Amino acid sequence: MRIRRAAAADLPLLQHIEQAAGEPFRGLGMVEIAEDEPPALDVLECYRAAGRAWVAVGDDDRPLAYLIHDTVDGAAHVEQVSVHPAAARRRLGSGLIDHLGERAAARGLDALTLTTFAEVPWNAPYYARIGFRVLAESELGEGLREIRRAEKEHGLDRWPRVCMRRGLPATGPR
Repeated sequence: MRIRRAAAADLPLLQHIEQAAGEPFRGLGMVEIAEDEPPALDVLECYRAAGRAWVAVGDDDRPLAYLIHDTVDGAAHVEQVSVHPAAARRRLGSGLIDHLGERAAARGLDALTLTTFAEVPWNAPYYARIGFRVLAESELGEGLREIRRAEKEHGLDRWPRVCMRRGLPATGPR
């Protein structure tokens, strides 16, 4: 696996990855999630232009997975990580998360955060296996609280959701 910054030409492929990655939710009765629109091209372009969009590519340099991120409450926040189902179980998602963790630690950030579905096997249980822990409500900063408010307004709270955090080694800027 190779990770690189997303290119402008990759953005429609990221939308395709997102749509394909949503399909397994249909089998859990989460049809609305399966049919949710991927991020718009202009939104993806904002992440790409800011250097906050990464892709895991195959031998042909085509994206198989992607990650976009923000900085929220002083942590690198995984806004979205999606793997095309045809490329599942190759550690592409965790590779992208580890890549973000290395970059974030080098910038002096001390954690990664994300929000996810609590009971979907490839969501919170998966993230727990790769070192994330569920945050208590009292541990949420204002940025994560705002993300959760927006998710609720979008209808995502129809299914249990959690905020999660993974600490990073203190390497700091050099």
